[in-house]
Amino acid sequence: MADLRKIIIDGTEIEVDPAMTLIQACEQAGIEVPRFCYHERLSIAGNCRMCLVEVVGGPPKPAASCAMQVKDLRPGPEGAPPVIKTNSPMVKKAREGVMEFLLINHPLDCPICDQGGECDLQDQAMAYGVDFSRYREPKRATEDLDLGPLVETHMTRCISCTRCVRFTTEVAGIAQMGQTGRGEDAEITSYLGETLDSNLQGNIIDLCPVGALVSKPYAFTARPWELTKTESIDVMDALGSNIRVDTRGREVMRFLPRNHDGVNEEWISDKTRFVWDGLRRQRLDRPYIRENGKLRPASWGEALSQAAAAMKGGKLTGLIGDLAPVEAAFALKQLVEGLGGTVECRTDGAKLPAGNRSAYVGTAAIEEIDTARQIYLIGSDPRQEAPVLNARIRKAWLAGAEVHLIGQAEDLTYDVVNHGPGRGVLNRLVGSAEKQPGALVILGQGAIQEGDGEAVLGQAMTLAGKLGAGFLVLHTAAGRVGAMDAGCVTEGGIDAALDGAEVVYNLGADEIEIAEGPMVIYQGSHGDRGAHRADIILPGAAYTEEQGLFVNTEGRPQLALRAGFPPGEAKENWAILRALSGELGQALPYDSLAQLRQALVAEVPHLAMIDQVPANDWAPLPAVRLDKGWFRAAITDFYLTNPIARASALMAELSANERARRDAPVAAE
Repeated sequence: MADLRKIIIDGTEIEVDPAMTLIQACEQAGIEVPRFCYHERLSIAGNCRMCLVEVVGGPPKPAASCAMQVKDLRPGPEGAPPVIKTNSPMVKKAREGVMEFLLINHPLDCPICDQGGECDLQDQAMAYGVDFSRYREPKRATEDLDLGPLVETHMTRCISCTRCVRFTTEVAGIAQMGQTGRGEDAEITSYLGETLDSNLQGNIIDLCPVGALVSKPYAFTARPWELTKTESIDVMDALGSNIRVDTRGREVMRFLPRNHDGVNEEWISDKTRFVWDGLRRQRLDRPYIRENGKLRPASWGEALSQAAAAMKGGKLTGLIGDLAPVEAAFALKQLVEGLGGTVECRTDGAKLPAGNRSAYVGTAAIEEIDTARQIYLIGSDPRQEAPVLNARIRKAWLAGAEVHLIGQAEDLTYDVVNHGPGRGVLNRLVGSAEKQPGALVILGQGAIQEGDGEAVLGQAMTLAGKLGAGFLVLHTAAGRVGAMDAGCVTEGGIDAALDGAEVVYNLGADEIEIAEGPMVIYQGSHGDRGAHRADIILPGAAYTEEQGLFVNTEGRPQLALRAGFPPGEAKENWAILRALSGELGQALPYDSLAQLRQALVAEVPHLAMIDQVPANDWAPLPAVRLDKGWFRAAITDFYLTNPIARASALMAELSANERARRDAPVAAE
């Protein structure tokens, strides 16, 4: 680290890194500096001028604190530390002048603006502005843009901070937004009027400091002060993005990202942000029993007694779905194994070895991507499987990392060294691999879902060992790592689990077709594929309606808190299993979620390490040469990967738009 340098800010002397900008130094000193264009995770634009401060002994005008570094400051007389003032009359007058300029053309939309109540311009006009304007000229108006079904635009409100342009260009990796014109004619626009082609575009809604970019699905439905805010964890992919669930009464109104530097920074994918309408549709709100080929509503007592009778009647298998919290998976395992059955969570056929955490999680943390110099992607398309993680790989690439691809991924928003999609390529790379400082191997689910999945995993781990690299398994199912930790696996995988099964207890596994034959008891939140095949339906809670532990793709246990209550007669998942165990006469030994968690932690101690990444002992699988064949993609449609997303009308529209864009005819050159 560079030598620290002393500076004095508003009379307080602090030591800071000379590479810091003045606005960062002020933040470190606990002093708030207003800003519109500056953002910690974007490049510096220096164009709103709201962050002006006075540099004593410097030029006789205020300086933009976001664009000036500490090392640029001249020392005071006799080598005294440089002095910065953020509250002098010069600074106050400068800020008032800037605010007056910003409001020249800004319309008085506050009563009908969706940003009202959480608007930076509103807050800073109150704190730093004046109560009058000297401008009497008519206000400028501009036409709104069509950016697609997610982002609604009111460009007359735009103050040209360019945050949206910098985000889409730098983080999302698309080049469709920019600024044209100068002076009064300057406006943010999209290239040739195109809609945005990115699954991270919703983040520009959070970034916009005024009401120019707002959420189209959420617009005019609620005000921020009406909403109850709950911290939770996203389950749309296995990254475990930290989110805030905003509810009004029983309804989820929107999802927003929470900052977590180790996981999602402060971004979330569009599926995470806009899937809330799927929580209202296709819900299972009462138990059902199939009679004469048709489902009929039933009471809980009847449904549980029929389920208990069926479970006593033959070979029992429990399937654990992609969105199940660890507590429900653990309770089902205890219940089914107590009846002599087996449970299986690898419903997509992934060949993940039980008990070897370095093989089904890896040894690297997501944060290590930032400092990686060589990144190897094997059978993975992170732009579809985990868009926020893909943005992180892009950030590493912008910092000079080289990305190697073995697989069929298309445009990843960064340049890759494409070694080809075949398994033979992996054999060659393993054969010629040598130690590389700062290497990281990321293995996707698409590579290990085929019959030779364990051999691919062994080769990938051998490659990581030879490179001296960190190893990360990129999962696609939010509940998978937690269920693996709880030991929800059958020797021989999903085929062995279903082979000869007479009764299948399906805990939200909707991505699998269960053949005719066994009786199926389905416990889940949505009327999706699993419910269509079921003989008995027990309605469960969705991820926003119960407390639950989820372990993300790097093995970090995180806690999702309850934001609302399940609809109708639906119950929390662990409670259904506890009630069913009582009906079976084999009551599980806990009567509350706290007791269940104690039993869980007693068996799997690292699940008590909330928000920490446990270290895993490196235990590589044997390297076996692979046969011919290409790695296939784990996800074919990003927007329709789970029952909640498939119930969402907006996700269906986005999926159709994506298909239309992909299949659009291209003019002959």
